[in-house]
Amino acid sequence: MTTSTGLDDRSLDIIFGAARTHNNWREEEVPEALIRRTYELARMGPTSMNCSPARFLFLMSKDAKAKLAPALLPGNLEKTLAAPCTVLIGYDTNFHERLPELFPHLPQAAGMYAANPALAEETAFRNSSLQGAYLIIAARSLGLDCGPMSGFNAAAASAAFWPDGRIKANFLCNLAYGDGEKLFPRGPRLSFDDACQVL
Repeated sequence: MTTSTGLDDRSLDIIFGAARTHNNWREEEVPEALIRRTYELARMGPTSMNCSPARFLFLMSKDAKAKLAPALLPGNLEKTLAAPCTVLIGYDTNFHERLPELFPHLPQAAGMYAANPALAEETAFRNSSLQGAYLIIAARSLGLDCGPMSGFNAAAASAAFWPDGRIKANFLCNLAYGDGEKLFPRGPRLSFDDACQVL
């Protein structure tokens, strides 16, 4: 089912216009039920061949944060340890094993990726990046604030949490209730004419 009208301006502000990248967090728990609801929304975003390669680790315990800490760059350590929830977004390099279930009307799809590991890696990375963005949009739409970042050692994080090498880390996102009093001034964005062409 599709809607005939878009979101109202208030809703668009929640997701984009007034939404900000947060670095400071209120000491307020993020309920697991809300995390699950966030994923349930995010999983509906499109991926090529419905491949859905992203894997999400929601790091909330002190032990999980301590495991991540050695992989963080110094500038991201304090804010990540302080966030009630940090999501490690990874991608399954063998995502194609689920394609018979996820994309059953093209039976040869799994074999195409199995025979071409470079294509599988590229596809998994691209689509897990999309899925991470969907998670941010879903979280914002449900009232959470986000602090996505790539300032970490992805190989070290992968080794810590997915040591068999099948799943690789893509990026991180702190997910909680931000402290709006400590936001940096908003950075500029490129205009349409700077970034776009209509051909």
